[in-house]
Amino acid sequence: MMVLITYDVNTETESGKKRLRKVAKTCEDYGQRVQHSVFECLVDPVQLAILRKKLEEIIDLEKDSLRYYFLGSNWKRRVEHVGAKVTYDPEGVIMV
Repeated sequence: MMVLITYDVNTETESGKKRLRKVAKTCEDYGQRVQHSVFECLVDPVQLAILRKKLEEIIDLEKDSLRYYFLGSNWKRRVEHVGAKVTYDPEGVIMV
């Protein structure tokens, strides 16, 4: 399933900046950054549960927020890209 994850981390303190880096790194392990604080993650239910647990352990619930948008398996019909950044296909061939 495709899940869009967005986050807003308060970076007024050094601990906030550290949380921001940890959230971004954790999301990078599961998906592709498509905007500064937005990731597209193609995950199965177990991976999603693990990812959510990791992210929710990192953030400060009083200062930060996470949003999960569940696009499901027919996500390609629901996503349109316009503009500068080149789009990608998470189900496509990956060149290393």
